[in-house]
Amino acid sequence: MIHGIAFKELDTHDDERGFFREVIRHDDAIFHDRFGQMSHSLVQTAVIKAWHLHRFQTDWWYIASGLLRVGLYDTREASPTRRQTMDFLMGDGQPARLLKIPPGVAHGYRVLDGPAQVIYITSNTYNPDDELRIPEDDNEIGFDWQKDVKIP
Repeated sequence: MIHGIAFKELDTHDDERGFFREVIRHDDAIFHDRFGQMSHSLVQTAVIKAWHLHRFQTDWWYIASGLLRVGLYDTREASPTRRQTMDFLMGDGQPARLLKIPPGVAHGYRVLDGPAQVIYITSNTYNPDDELRIPEDDNEIGFDWQKDVKIP
């Protein structure tokens, strides 16, 4: 587990009409930062969006539909998990949860089953000076986005 990454397991209340799921509250332990903006992205199957990171901004991700293979890579100099990666699934068929990504942790995903509906909250509004990119095939990270993933 990369230092500073956090998950919030979500409660789902369902019946014959559908379900209700509370995703994030201002008083959640996982949400101690300020609110910047909420965004929604629709992404098609097989699309890879990686690598992306911020110097200052925290992200919180919720996958409303679809299945993503998520990759995280710790770029922070002082982190005890510097240069470590995480690789896991989020979305349909996975536990309902919210993911917190702190500044300095590169993040990306590949849509395994889409279209995927990705909802994300950020601690700041969009700032191009805080948007950093690393190529998806970066040799230092060495993450294989095409690797087969066994879906439980």
